[in-house]
Amino acid sequence: MKWMVTGAYGCIGSWIVKNLVERDQEVILYDLQEDTSRMKMIMDENALSQARFVCGDVSDTEAVVKCVADGGVTHVIHLAGLQVPSCKADPVKGAAVNVLGTLSIFEAAKAAKEQVQRVVYASSVAVYGPVEDFRAYGDAPIPNDAPQKPRTHYGVFKRCNEGNAQVYYLDDGISSIGLRPWTVYGPGRDLGLTSDPTKAMKAAAMGRPFQIRFGGSIDMQFVDDVAKTFIRCAEVEFEGAKSYNLRGEVVSVDTLIQSIERVLPESRGLITRTDNTIPITPSLDDAELQREVGEIPETPLEDGTRRTMGTFHRLHSEGRMDTADLNQ
Repeated sequence: MKWMVTGAYGCIGSWIVKNLVERDQEVILYDLQEDTSRMKMIMDENALSQARFVCGDVSDTEAVVKCVADGGVTHVIHLAGLQVPSCKADPVKGAAVNVLGTLSIFEAAKAAKEQVQRVVYASSVAVYGPVEDFRAYGDAPIPNDAPQKPRTHYGVFKRCNEGNAQVYYLDDGISSIGLRPWTVYGPGRDLGLTSDPTKAMKAAAMGRPFQIRFGGSIDMQFVDDVAKTFIRCAEVEFEGAKSYNLRGEVVSVDTLIQSIERVLPESRGLITRTDNTIPITPSLDDAELQREVGEIPETPLEDGTRRTMGTFHRLHSEGRMDTADLNQ
């Protein structure tokens, strides 16, 4: 197998690369610029040297097609994209990266149809829209085929990608799986509103106060589990084009804070929250994903918290802790 990971230097991408390198897989890191800061938190220099960086823009279709063809890529994991605030501030640029970039990936798979076996891409829970649109489900998790009513450019772009993936299967036979992560946490998660739980763990490990910018309930998904799920979706026998909910451990933010305090009792009182809530339904059903690919890894929240804070303690002791993301 030969892999290409776009957006490879982000949090999820770094963990996917770590997992692939540990299995001695050939990996191309396709990104706008080389930034190994997150990877260095979880990989040594020898492991880093085993992956090959290719500088490129996912919205440059010709460059993406060339990279896939020349690299002999058989499996593509597409993560590159702009987040909600960036898409809101500049919808045209957001569409260029999030929609046209995804089309470039499928065009590359189409051009190398006999070579590329699978495309797996990051969709988002943002395709669903706000909590109030799902009150009819009561306390039940939202099923995979629930109506999609996104209220952001970002969510609409992700819904568009899911639709385009289906068309590429219908027209060209390109099989793909889209995954909809929620609150991904762990070493390397430092961007976006839902990075606050990870920042809280970092602050606690440093003995610093931190306020999580929201309360309510969230779905906590440990990044190594998410990375392994992306890889499994790329390898499992599958035919078609589907997008799936990804579920971790649905907890209140208060429960998250208590987990941090149990792992590090001396942090008690350092981590607080606001009363704001994230306007996305927190509980999604991933039964359809598990039926398709088998049981997926799920690290209990307290274990994931302990692993995350352990990494932060190690980095701090080595003088390599970057705390710039704590300055809200």
